[in-house]
Amino acid sequence: MVVSFPALLRPFRLCRWDPTPWARLAGPTKLRTGDPNSWAPARMAVTVTLEPAGRCRWDEPVRIAVRGLAPGQPVTLRASLHDEKDALFRAHARYCADAHGQLDLERAPALGGSFTGLEPMGLLWALEPEKPLLRLVKRDVQTPFAVELEVLDGHDPEAGGLLGRAVNERDFLAPGVRREPVRVGRVRATLFLPPGTGPFPGILDLFGSGGGLCEYRASLLAGHGFAVLALAYFRFEDLPKYLNNVCLEYFEEAVDFMLQHPKVKGPSVGLLGFSKGGDLCLSMASFLKGITATAVINACVANTIAPLHYKDMIIPNLSSDPGKYKITESGLLNLEDIWNDPLEKPNHRSLIPLEKAQGPFLFIVGMDDHSWKSEFYAQIASERLQAHGKDRPQIIYYPGTGHCIDPPYFPLCRASVHAVLDQPVFYGGEPKAHSRAQVDAWQQIQTFFHEHLNVSNFSLMLSGSKKLKPKRNLVGDT
Repeated sequence: MVVSFPALLRPFRLCRWDPTPWARLAGPTKLRTGDPNSWAPARMAVTVTLEPAGRCRWDEPVRIAVRGLAPGQPVTLRASLHDEKDALFRAHARYCADAHGQLDLERAPALGGSFTGLEPMGLLWALEPEKPLLRLVKRDVQTPFAVELEVLDGHDPEAGGLLGRAVNERDFLAPGVRREPVRVGRVRATLFLPPGTGPFPGILDLFGSGGGLCEYRASLLAGHGFAVLALAYFRFEDLPKYLNNVCLEYFEEAVDFMLQHPKVKGPSVGLLGFSKGGDLCLSMASFLKGITATAVINACVANTIAPLHYKDMIIPNLSSDPGKYKITESGLLNLEDIWNDPLEKPNHRSLIPLEKAQGPFLFIVGMDDHSWKSEFYAQIASERLQAHGKDRPQIIYYPGTGHCIDPPYFPLCRASVHAVLDQPVFYGGEPKAHSRAQVDAWQQIQTFFHEHLNVSNFSLMLSGSKKLKPKRNLVGDT
């Protein structure tokens, strides 16, 4: 059967090929002043209000309200932003004003569009790229993302004139947070320091197999009272272009840099790692001194991709069988099954000896991760630690959540072109469940580090952030 490319992409929400194309929603808007059934012009000026007004941090919720509508008036709300490469991301939802001509997204459910139901932040987490297979990331944390919000008369496909608009500037640096590039010895990184004299609990932040220097998670985390080092380890400046061999001494040098920094509170630091960066954090915690707490997001419990060297020791990488890859109906690579079982005897040497670590572990697990078997790996870690008389790790399972777990309100990246493989890869996840998991996981990570990095005055460190209680109907905690 021959299926068109748009038809292949439609089930995965990678683009919108439907009877209501974005071209129609995004085109020039016209006031329907000659239509006696039109709600426009409004009886009074329509205003879009944001709380907090103007600017806020990316990981903070914003309250969106519209006033000046007619009672019960149908409207379409549209959100859009451009990233640093001018890629366009958009979302829209249909609403009806209340009996007073007001619309509050914290109380009014969306009736259709990019999402449905009561989703106050849906216009952000439902953003989709105009061109498929793009992931929204922040490349320059010193500038905000500007989210344009528009209110259109009526419901698409008959949405009419533009009634009102507002711009929500969403920062990645909280007021007073300092950004300091680090080029010390071999270390290539950026340090983010909270406002104040310090010292502050320190965290090293590592991303995955795409390489480069990713700063946006570290910059946001610094706004919650941590000194965070965003650490590159390949594909950046003079670092290796490929992950052929990994030397743990490089990461040891980064840990020493943090412990010797006058703004970092000793005698230890924490580690936060995603994907390949996660198994590197597990290796660091197992072999290096000065590490108290380790949190990993969808990580493997074995060393992956490249051999790991430390002094006279070598941990081989977990073997894989590329022939076991799958192609989804939309033509994307599903790599979940290519990795061999680390519990099988030929692969035992790739297992990371977690029992040597000195501090606790937190595993954040997306149960719809299609990059590898994160749930299985977390269970291996728990059984191994308990078998050696250690405390079992904290494991939080998130149903419907894919591989790419970001800070709150980033849209789900279900698939994108991998930076190294240069192939479209399927990561999994369902938008609504994934978005809720990101909000909860972000708070869980902060709580974990505040509790285990010798932070005094715990309640003071949490002030200024809205603490969210875990939603146990969405997550499983062991």
